[in-house]
Amino acid sequence: MKARLLLIAPVVAFAPLAFAQDYEPPRNTMGQPDISGAWTNESLTRFERSPRYGERLVMTPEEVAQLEGGADQRWEAANAPTDPEEGAPEFARVGGYNAYWVGNNNRVGRVGGEPRTSHITYPADGRVPPRKADAPPQQTSPLQTIFFTADVGDLESHDTRSGAERCIFWPSHAGAVMRAAAYNANYQITQGADAVAINIETIHDTRIIPLTREHNPASTVTRPWMGDSIGWYEDDTLVVETINFHPDQYFYYASEDLKVTERFTRVADDRLLYQFHVEDPQVWDEPWGGEYEFTTSDGVHEYACHEGNYALYNALRIGRMQDAGVISADNTQAPRD
Repeated sequence: MKARLLLIAPVVAFAPLAFAQDYEPPRNTMGQPDISGAWTNESLTRFERSPRYGERLVMTPEEVAQLEGGADQRWEAANAPTDPEEGAPEFARVGGYNAYWVGNNNRVGRVGGEPRTSHITYPADGRVPPRKADAPPQQTSPLQTIFFTADVGDLESHDTRSGAERCIFWPSHAGAVMRAAAYNANYQITQGADAVAINIETIHDTRIIPLTREHNPASTVTRPWMGDSIGWYEDDTLVVETINFHPDQYFYYASEDLKVTERFTRVADDRLLYQFHVEDPQVWDEPWGGEYEFTTSDGVHEYACHEGNYALYNALRIGRMQDAGVISADNTQAPRD
């Protein structure tokens, strides 16, 4: 009975695909709905809705034109040729050589043709709900952050660098929930008879989703970084349920009871609807979730983590010198040659 309830609950949580009823997704040689290939979820639409939209899910044509027009202007300016006679700037932000390296996030995300204000669709304000008053304390481990946050330390030490910067794990990309990032938001989905693999090149993560109805009992102890996922097909949809996330996995400071249900439904030759449903009774009073559409990608691009990352190299170098007593523990400056 418990297993049946687990399968029924996610179906109730998601809205019907009214806009995709006339589309018949292709089938692979195993008879599964074919969702394989290269996909991207990059867009101008945020995961959480900006308060200026209130409870409005769909953007106006004027809002879309303003956002996309501004993004096009920034893209053009970022890719403008550099004058070889200009000389070195007095100050420059560290980043890519040009906008190619951060992707072309120039379009608002659409679902069924509607330009969306956020990926979260419930609650109505499109934002992660507030934590319960009696929720467990938020963890402050550096590994539970994506980038730098002041609550984990002064960031001058190798001990306070995030898991993403250490190339251990980048939770926003791999999921679950799969959230777009600033660049290289590309995924490769491969389907097999017994499992589905989702490759996320950023930090080289691959989610292996066994097509089984039972979770691995060992995951209650091992707690994989991306949790313990199982999947099954419901008509034209791949349903994935994930529990037992790693305790240092950052997902809005969820607890060990976090459960995420995802649904992948191909709604056009070039579009893959992705829906997510989040439950954690220790942290939030009610479930929350949303949806967006992946679009076809030209492929997965290489992500060379830490290549030329001298900041982390020097942080590690200083830490080793402090451990050896070569420099004092309060000396955060690298020695000069």
